Amino acid sequence: MSKRSAITIREQPIADVTSLSGALRVHAQMITIDSTQRVDVIDATDRVASLVRGVSIREGIVNVFSMHTTCAVFINEFQSALLADIKHLLEHVVSADHHWLHNDPAHSDCDRLNADAHLRAMLLGHSLTLPVSGGEVVLGQWQRLLVGELDGPRSRTLRVQIIGVTG
Repeated sequence: MSKRSAITIREQPIADVTSLSGALRVHAQMITIDSTQRVDVIDATDRVASLVRGVSIREGIVNVFSMHTTCAVFINEFQSALLADIKHLLEHVVSADHHWLHNDPAHSDCDRLNADAHLRAMLLGHSLTLPVSGGEVVLGQWQRLLVGELDGPRSRTLRVQIIGVTG
């Protein structure tokens, strides 16, 4: 991973004002993300952007939803130092070593000892909704759509649903 942040570049500039009418279309599908570490951050921007470009929706929204309670989706830069900082922050705020009731057999039947992963995912969030304009996802220059694996390594499923008008 680089010290430099990934840049998000659109093929078409975003219009200041867009008004478009046409047929409403909904496209939804599952995508799989594989992690390599217990706590991992994966950049899913290009996969979701490619999916959006592949459907005929010109203006609308794309929703990305994690199908797991210990996997989050969020927006941030994708840069190695910041990713290390994100992991450090999560450990600082929600320590894996804390005595969580979810990890205690007297209170829970969970044998994964992953209470920290559940709590971290709750803080980061399980879904994102982003605008689609000109047939592309709208993101700022440094913004990337990131998947936070918090109890891996595992394969995770995201539901991507694109809703909008064709034209």
